[in-house]
Amino acid sequence: MSEAASTHVALAKSPRNSTTTPGGTADRALLPSLAPLLHAWLPRQRWFAGKGRPVTGFSLVSATELLPLDGTAGPGLLHLLLRVEQPAQHARPAEDCYQLLLGARTSLPPMFAGALIGRVEQGPLAGLTVYDALHDPRLAELLLERFRHPGSLGSLRFERTAAVPAGLAPRVLDAEQSNSSLVYGDAYILKIFRRVFPGVNPDLELPLALAGEGCERVPAPVAWFEAPGHEPLTLGVLQPFLHGARDGWQLALAALTAGRDFLPEARALGRATAEVHTALAAALPTPALRGTRTRQLASQMTQRLEAAAQAVPALVPYVPGLRAAFEAVTDLGVRGSGWAQQRVHGDLHLGQTLRSADGFWSLIDFEGEPARPLPERRRPAPPVRDVAGMLRSFDYAARSHRPWNPEWAARCRAAYCEGYAQVSGSDPRGEPELLRAHETDKAVYEVLYEARHRPDWLPVPMAAIQRLAQSVAA
Repeated sequence: MSEAASTHVALAKSPRNSTTTPGGTADRALLPSLAPLLHAWLPRQRWFAGKGRPVTGFSLVSATELLPLDGTAGPGLLHLLLRVEQPAQHARPAEDCYQLLLGARTSLPPMFAGALIGRVEQGPLAGLTVYDALHDPRLAELLLERFRHPGSLGSLRFERTAAVPAGLAPRVLDAEQSNSSLVYGDAYILKIFRRVFPGVNPDLELPLALAGEGCERVPAPVAWFEAPGHEPLTLGVLQPFLHGARDGWQLALAALTAGRDFLPEARALGRATAEVHTALAAALPTPALRGTRTRQLASQMTQRLEAAAQAVPALVPYVPGLRAAFEAVTDLGVRGSGWAQQRVHGDLHLGQTLRSADGFWSLIDFEGEPARPLPERRRPAPPVRDVAGMLRSFDYAARSHRPWNPEWAARCRAAYCEGYAQVSGSDPRGEPELLRAHETDKAVYEVLYEARHRPDWLPVPMAAIQRLAQSVAA
């Protein structure tokens, strides 16, 4: 496809009149006028998933004017859903859909220089400077106002479950990578999904389900917005902000630096994880893992191992031992063994947990692994998948500290499983084959990720690879 818009938008003078229906010359000229700026700006963003591949074109999915873009009454605000065309690579689709919130001004104040996208030379925005609107408090406040007055606006729909107060000052969180987040007055956090997919995002779906079960381990969504359709696109979720809480990764590193163990925290975190799993199992379907599904699970893990070994030669000597971990699960399935499956967090690690000052643990970020397709992230899985992710995270924490303290990690892993068993009634270590297979699959993923993005960290998962391959062989 070319850079012409596949869906046009009328750039109305009032946001109430914004539509996504075909229009006239202004509609057709919008995307071509922005494309030169986006070609340079998009690949530089931390949340852009297509790094390393050229951008070959754009097509417009929808555009909605949230604040007039006439350039005479202050900043305008334009919401875009934009399909970015790139060559296919590593089984990734050739097109990804991204959400952009563009501010537009006649001139950009110096305080927003870091958010600059560029000056538009032609088309309906000619003469205006466009920038990332999330960095403009006036425009960020407008988003909160939309949640206070829910309903449809152009191609967007705003929903809420509770009243949202006005006048909360916004600020952008700098730590986000695959998404962007705004904090409002230390009371709420709005996560903006940058790369969006058809279907309800698990980061909305699962916290809503947990709230319905009365589970307080996950902040309940207060409001959200989406692009409606047969398969709606979840665009953002507003939740309570756990002000003053510290994430588990920071706490674990602080414990290592201080030379103390992390056992009470790990045990409590295991209990929190089990509470979330119990609530999810009560709220959503729990299909059994047996027979054909067991073989499919092991086969997918084996395929990921073989693909990773082709990309990272250091894995090759360990492939037979690692493959045996997956074959053990297949063998049990053939002999009639089965396991419970349910919806899980999908990307659980210490950085996805928060502990308040009173020691209460919360789990956050239920989006799953962003690199995986949304249907895959929404599939039920054995609960040990989350357990395996957390066990790997303890290894990462121990390895990130000098000198390496493997005994610290081993004690934390044991305490976490003990805490989990106290709530669930089932110790994850009681299913050693399934747990080992998921931990192996996670370590293989880590090897591939580190080799591509952080080669200095590659020894961390490789140490686990060596241990896991030997444990199966033994």
